[in-house]
Amino acid sequence: MVDKLEVTIDVIIHATEDISKLLKSFEEMFELKEEDFTVNHTTGHFENPITILNAKIEKNQAQKFVGNLVKSLSNDQIKELVEEIEERTVDSRFHIRLDKQEFIKGNLVFKEKDAIKVKIHTPIYNKKDTVKIFSKIFQLD
Repeated sequence: MVDKLEVTIDVIIHATEDISKLLKSFEEMFELKEEDFTVNHTTGHFENPITILNAKIEKNQAQKFVGNLVKSLSNDQIKELVEEIEERTVDSRFHIRLDKQEFIKGNLVFKEKDAIKVKIHTPIYNKKDTVKIFSKIFQLD
């Protein structure tokens, strides 16, 4: 696996959603604890309360996260990610969006709207190496 990995996770949690269920799923699936996240409370467009969870993990913890992510995805999902590397990568950051409701149930399903945003960053010095480097990251070791 690539040495220098950094993972950023962003989740917008609406008042109707249970933050504890999301945190429990992060711990069960990715060994991320509540203290790995920063929690910000804000107000939405219609004055509804919104909680924003952010986590930035590096080094061994990021390696472990990506390893668990890859193990939790089906071969078809990994193939889809590898095929979409160029579309999903911006400035050395690979973007994945996961369905929050499925995540709480222990499933990883790609979804664009109202999703858990995961960005995997690794230094890429030559843009033409992007596909090669991220393909290597998504290979099961």
